[in-house]
Amino acid sequence: MRFLSRPDYQPLKQRPLARALNVPDDQYSLFTDALKDLRQNGKIVIASKSTITLPQISNRIIGTFESSSRGFGFVRPEKLIAQGDLFIPPGDSLDAISGDRVVARVQQQGKREGKDRYVGRIVEVLERSVTQVTGTLTRQGKQWFVQPDGRALSEAVAVDDPSAKDAKLGDKVLVEILNYPSAEFFANGVIIERLGKSGTSAAELLAVMRRFGFEENFSRTALNNARNAIKNFDPESAIKSKLREDARNQTVITIDPADARDFDDAISLRKLPNDQWLLGVHIADASHFVTTQTHLDDEAQHRGNSVYLPRKVIPMLPEILSNGLCSLQENQNRFVKSAYIKLDNRANVLETRFANSVISSAKRLTYEQVDAILEGKSADQPPTIVKLIKKMETLAQIILKRRQKNGMLTLEIPKAELIYDQKGLVIDAQPESTSFSHTIIEMFMLEANEAVARLLDSLNVPFLRRIHPEPDSLATGETARIIKTCGYLIPKNIDRQSLQQLLLKVQGKPESFLINLAVLKSMQRAEYSPSPQGHYALASTHYCHFTSPIRRYPDLTIHRLLQAYLDGSLTKSTTSDFPDFDQLDQLGKQCSTTERNAEKAEDQLRKIKILQLLSKRLGQNTLAVVTSITNFGLFVQLEKFLIEGLIAEKDVPRSLSRKKSSKPARSSRSAGRQKFPDICPFKLGQEINVQIAAVNPAAGTLDLIPSPNNKKST
Repeated sequence: MRFLSRPDYQPLKQRPLARALNVPDDQYSLFTDALKDLRQNGKIVIASKSTITLPQISNRIIGTFESSSRGFGFVRPEKLIAQGDLFIPPGDSLDAISGDRVVARVQQQGKREGKDRYVGRIVEVLERSVTQVTGTLTRQGKQWFVQPDGRALSEAVAVDDPSAKDAKLGDKVLVEILNYPSAEFFANGVIIERLGKSGTSAAELLAVMRRFGFEENFSRTALNNARNAIKNFDPESAIKSKLREDARNQTVITIDPADARDFDDAISLRKLPNDQWLLGVHIADASHFVTTQTHLDDEAQHRGNSVYLPRKVIPMLPEILSNGLCSLQENQNRFVKSAYIKLDNRANVLETRFANSVISSAKRLTYEQVDAILEGKSADQPPTIVKLIKKMETLAQIILKRRQKNGMLTLEIPKAELIYDQKGLVIDAQPESTSFSHTIIEMFMLEANEAVARLLDSLNVPFLRRIHPEPDSLATGETARIIKTCGYLIPKNIDRQSLQQLLLKVQGKPESFLINLAVLKSMQRAEYSPSPQGHYALASTHYCHFTSPIRRYPDLTIHRLLQAYLDGSLTKSTTSDFPDFDQLDQLGKQCSTTERNAEKAEDQLRKIKILQLLSKRLGQNTLAVVTSITNFGLFVQLEKFLIEGLIAEKDVPRSLSRKKSSKPARSSRSAGRQKFPDICPFKLGQEINVQIAAVNPAAGTLDLIPSPNNKKST
């Protein structure tokens, strides 16, 4: 369906379409069955000459509205159609705002490039995406307004009597919308909460929490569930009754960021005879404390995951668990589920064993401390710990080599670590560490996740996988255009190996960021689903999330299945006693949504904090990379802060523009005025100096201009 919806798709017959999608010959009959189902459900049509296309547009469509600050918008249809998104002209959006589910009436309006052109008019709003907004209280004459944060609602909301909530000019407030904006009237709302002075760390944090509906506090019943579960924590009794293995004699350590608050994974490692290894991955047994059919479980499932905002964590589980008995703290007895994985000297898995255990972490290490050990700076660490870390480095290198050989992709997308002052304001940024200590933990967690997924697959039980579907062809479309523009050849049928080679070629070059970003955008998002699609980027057939049950609900469901296996209640003949595919499908969608919301919230708050800093640096110069060139200007990414800004077309000095377009004009009519992408003096992936011109933290916009010392690109 994604392939058929691509702008460059030319209608194909059944057999050529199968070839274009790389369908193996032995699966062709399955492919034809799938086409038959899609056709019967009205999702595809057989057009002239037996070619396959999406349905044509009808006179009425239902979809999601996305508005533009310039008045127009688009409706993204719920059912894919050949014409793609529907254009909504200014004034025809009724009172819809971005994200609303709407009904649009369609009408034809001439042709463009030989194809019928359609426009729409929204006639009904079926479902509101936003009923509350946060923003800054302003005043025009006698009328009070709230200027909303973000872009969901771009126009001001009129409010009355802000003093009812003690709100003052310049305050950050939460507003309930009573009437939505139209062509004639402002939106109207009522202030329901004062969040603090706009621009302060506390107010901006609260605003993001309210905007995304994050609840910090747990219900009294859920807290009581947690307290009652803690009462039964008795490691000695569990070992004595043989409910758990005593693994406290093993040297087990945790490795986490310096500011980590919960520790849900620990590692042990032994070198065996015959150049074999025994890797132990010990994961906090949250399922022992969080049982099904309790308010605690209901709240954890509703949250879906912990939310990690800058300098603030909103946990999935109450802190008496997440920072208490579920956290694998140093020198503390803790319940875990252990995966013991035996590997040969090439890191091939020989056998796997699982157990309920009790451990006591010998050392809580930070990534920085592990880096120091790997660099030979280990005078303050016990010899047993130093020796263990060196072994871990050796095995992780072997696992990494095996995974890369099998096709695992490693995208180099740099991240910025923000530096804060005592008030919680960002004062600078530095590149996030990419040292091998991070890779050590990543390799070991991947092994454990795959080991559990292999077990559950062998039992034929449905479970929540972490899937990453294979992308559509990277050899066409925007990704291919960017790669070619940066001067690299791309094969017609690009596979993992050729993609690995491309990413290797661009390492350390200015265009590396752009190409890695383009490849990332071409891929679908990883998500939770019971569908056995595998994980494309990891080149993994069996994969799930098992290693973070404190902060991810899908991991908790995997722990429960593993517990059922360990106590003998999960076998091939009892799989029907556990959640079925449809139940897991719904849960996977919900957990994928909460995960995306958490990521969006983190990104928004990071962006606000960075923009607040940049607003104090107007006129300063900084390095950036060109990421996109449009008719109205070019977008660049600031290298230090990894935030995107716009250089408007009007701000590009004409002295830098190319004298002659490298592309022929499409017609005599367009020959008089060349489009900006044709005359832009800069190219995709180019590193340029820019100057900070204007910043609007609330709206999330950054305007830049080229620095005078930029030279014309060659």
